[in-house]
Amino acid sequence: MDFSLARDYCLGLLGTEEDFPFGPNIYVYKVKGKIFAILGTDQGKTRLNLKCDPDEALALRDIFPAIQPGYHMNKKHWNTLNLNYTVPEQEIKRQIEQSRLLVIQGLPKAQRQLLLK
Repeated sequence: MDFSLARDYCLGLLGTEEDFPFGPNIYVYKVKGKIFAILGTDQGKTRLNLKCDPDEALALRDIFPAIQPGYHMNKKHWNTLNLNYTVPEQEIKRQIEQSRLLVIQGLPKAQRQLLLK
């Protein structure tokens, strides 16, 4: 998966907003104002930060060398995926969806119901 595909996939999820609170080159994806993904390119490398269950975060880091503790994030709850085509596209999509669902679970019930249709 490359930058454009990751961006398009995030934007295609219900209720997703794109924001730039950290500068024009850091793409932040939110649902109801809460961040679930951060996408950026630095020195020719594209990285995607995603929220993750702590146990799953550790397991994914063991399985995929391209997945590391969250860069500039809480390392227990966030992973950074290096988008270098070594993690299957379907797996990246699954992780994006999981990240979004973790954020939605923390929202009030009325907001959750609208986003899980």
